[in-house]
Order: sequence, then C-alpha cells, then structure tokens
Amino acid sequence: MRIIVESGSTKSDWVLLDEHNYRTYTSTIGLNPYFHDEFTVYNHLSNNEMLFNAAPFVKSIHFYGAGCSSPDRCNVIERSLSKFFQNAYIYVGHDLDACGYATYRGKPVIACIIGTGSNSCYFDGIKVYEEVPALSYILGDEGSGTYFGKQLLSKYLYRQLPKHLQIDFNELYKTDKDEILSNVYLSSQPNVYIASFATFLSRHSNDPFIEKMVYDGLKKFMETHVFCFESAHDAEISFVGSIAYHFEGILRKVAADLVLNVGQIVKKPVDGLVDYHLNYIFKKNENH
Repeated sequence: MRIIVESGSTKSDWVLLDEHNYRTYTSTIGLNPYFHDEFTVYNHLSNNEMLFNAAPFVKSIHFYGAGCSSPDRCNVIERSLSKFFQNAYIYVGHDLDACGYATYRGKPVIACIIGTGSNSCYFDGIKVYEEVPALSYILGDEGSGTYFGKQLLSKYLYRQLPKHLQIDFNELYKTDKDEILSNVYLSSQPNVYIASFATFLSRHSNDPFIEKMVYDGLKKFMETHVFCFESAHDAEISFVGSIAYHFEGILRKVAADLVLNVGQIVKKPVDGLVDYHLNYIFKKNENH
C-alpha cells in the first residue's frame, strides 16, 4: 500500500493506493510543522481509524505540506510519520511542489495556491521554481483566506462594513472584540481562525462591497505572485485552493483584466497529485 498526502493549513487529504492503484480517501486536520510538534502529529494520526489500521501495511508515503519549506520543518513531519508508519519509506515535501505536480498537464505551468494561505511557483515538468517567498499570514498570503479574514475582522471591529453586512456579521457570529483578539493572538492556530471568516465573503459574494474586496485582494495576489515570473503573460496559470475555487468568477475577471491565461482552477489538488505520481514518479522508480 502507498499513501499520498496533500496538507494545507486547515485540512490534510490522504489517498491510500492498493496494489491495483485503487484509491481510498480519508482526512485529518492540516499538519503544519509551524504549529504542530511530533507528538501532536502522531496523536492525530492515531485518532484516524483508517490510517491506524493501514499503518503496518504501508510501504511508502509521499507527504506534501504547508510549512514544509525547510529541512528542519520537513523533519518534524518525517519523524512523526516514521514512528507511525514503521515499515514505510517516507518523503516529505512542500505543498508548493504538490501544487505544481497537481496542475501539470505535460507543459510548463505557473501553479498557484489560494486557500487558507497563498503562494506560487513555476513548474517546467522537472523542477519547481519559486520566484518570491511565501511570507505567511502576518506579512503575506495575499488573496488568501487569512488575507481576507484579516480585512473583514478589522473592518468589522472598526465599524467600516456597510450597515447590512455589520448586522449580518453580528447575527451570524455573535462575537466581540475580546473574543476575536483572544483567538487571533492567543490561539494555537490563529491563521485558521482568521481564514474561517472567509465563508462570510462567500455568503455575500454578490454584494458590491465584498466583490470589490475580493477583486482587489486577488489582483494583489497576481501582482505579487504571478507577475514575478517572466512568462506570466505567456504561460498557463492554474490555481488550487478553496478561495480560488469559490471565487472563480472574480478570479477569472481579474486575470482577464490583467491579460493572463487561466488554466485549471481546482478546489483540492490531491487527485491531480496522485495522477502525477502514478504517471511520472512511480513509473520512473519502477523503470529503475
């Protein structure tokens, strides 16, 4: 049995492949080494019945995760997986690699993540190139759930939302400044908490105020994470992630206004990631 994992900050999608490459799916919380230590990761794996039962039979795991951008961070996840899947070869890579692999269709692609966080890369079929770094939810993540969540929360607290949106926000969340600030500054995963408010944008996606907020944020993403590539106006640009998926119409309008060529827009990249492994990585290993 082989396992392929795509882990964002909010959720991890796991695909178990049997000897016939039949796919079985499960999920855990997002396992990010910036927020989770080895003990926490191991416990979350242990609480998943499917993974617990499969563990002795797993021969390899390819894990791609948010936060797995350096050897030290990757090692946190690798050590946890090695303790749980004791008979398996473990590979840990960045979720940006997964994005490039998942959107690759035989020609170079600018692959973008716009979910809880945001990032971009250029994948030529051999190597993933990152032109500008991801600065995470405090300094960066333009166009992401955390980016919009921060804007929404600050506008709500400053009473800068239109009256009908301010009222609906109050009725929907029944929260206040103290609770919000406590979750933002004292919780274990403030980025996930902040990004959770992006659902309010979906709820009011046709409101002119919200439309402009989303348009401006996605334009900022393009200016920062797409125009950094020389081939921005020539290459196909594909997207993965919940924000890209749920605001596809606005995303395509931004791209058209900036004369950019949009390819795929996929909510979850895990199936494309599995396809890439079956068509390229596993075949290459079998031939050797």
